[in-house]
Amino acid sequence: MRMLHIKDSRITRVLLVVVLATVFLLASITAIWHASIQCQSRTSVGFLHSFGSELVDAAGCDVHLTGVNWFGFETNSFAPHGLETRNWQDMLNQIKQTGFDTIRLPFSNQLFNLSSKPQGINYRLNPDLKGLQGLALMDRIVQGARDLGLKIILDRHDTAADFQPELWYTDKVTEARWIHDWLILARHYRGNDTVIGADLANEPRGPATWGDGNPRTDWRLAAERAGNAILAVNPDWLIIVEGIEQYHGDYYWWGGNLEGAGQFPVKLAKPDKLVYSAHDYGPEIYKQSWFRAPNYPHNLPSVWQQHWAYLQMENIAPVLLGEFGGRSVGTDPAGVWQRSLVVFLQKQGISYTYWAWNPDSGDTGGILQDNWTTVNQSKLHILSTHRRPLPGQQHSSPEGHSKNVDAFPNLYRWPRSK
Repeated sequence: MRMLHIKDSRITRVLLVVVLATVFLLASITAIWHASIQCQSRTSVGFLHSFGSELVDAAGCDVHLTGVNWFGFETNSFAPHGLETRNWQDMLNQIKQTGFDTIRLPFSNQLFNLSSKPQGINYRLNPDLKGLQGLALMDRIVQGARDLGLKIILDRHDTAADFQPELWYTDKVTEARWIHDWLILARHYRGNDTVIGADLANEPRGPATWGDGNPRTDWRLAAERAGNAILAVNPDWLIIVEGIEQYHGDYYWWGGNLEGAGQFPVKLAKPDKLVYSAHDYGPEIYKQSWFRAPNYPHNLPSVWQQHWAYLQMENIAPVLLGEFGGRSVGTDPAGVWQRSLVVFLQKQGISYTYWAWNPDSGDTGGILQDNWTTVNQSKLHILSTHRRPLPGQQHSSPEGHSKNVDAFPNLYRWPRSK
């Protein structure tokens, strides 16, 4: 009887452990399920950081940015284009209503000079912009985006109005000035989670190198210097580092070649703030060799993977496709390229900011038609596989299936632990 009592006691303890483990497992599954539902049912919270190759928000939810470029601050207009025919708030409302969640906002260093007066603004339509210029005008756009729940990525596009150098600096706008202006912006917007990151320099190319250690041309080292300086005063920002044009003789799009980042990664004081960015275009812009290959367009995924997508596909770091676009979305080679790229982005979960919202991009056109009001529905149709649709719309997946957007209102997937 005594031996039986001991055996029964052991069985009781084992059963108790099993029950407790089951309860804990069910509680964990329930918590994860609730967190997943919360991630699917709201917009992003706070600033972003990386978790492996994913972007996540402050609540640990995966975020796929689906944005547009709204340019003009970097031109001699010193203001976003379109305000001669539209109200600025109406423009932001349309960006939001069309389903985008992020605006990449190009600017030049010259924007912040006192002599840089905005041009092309109809103050009858935009009376509250009168008297604003430079940073104050940018503040107004940022505040409008904040009111709508849109995110902003700042893009140092040019050094001077309509002048984009090959490197990140010139004789007139030195590296010190480049970093200085970024620090002004980083301090100014510190704590404002509408502005989520700094795209350090647009499309390094020509003599730009990666990983050779030359302080005058090694873009990777310059990105580290600027990125760490920014993080020292604003630790919340994403540091967005574009590629270069050619790596070891392999030429690609300006700012699109990130082949060197695998062997020579950008090293930041806060590694989870690093995002690599590429630009990619189709045969409308230039007939690259891969567009003439006999296996086109089936060769495109390997081209993209080789030059930039491998960083996300191999769980190295997140990738943002900062620019892509074109006029054609048809069955011609240019249209096939654009539609194939959107499907690829969807499959790999890669964030993007489309070029451009503006219709006055001469070689690509924009989401808006030339009247600055009507949306190009053909472009929206192909982007609908990867952008955030409006509640109640039907979302078409690349496989052709429909998903109810009320169940998947945002492109968030699963909660992540930080």
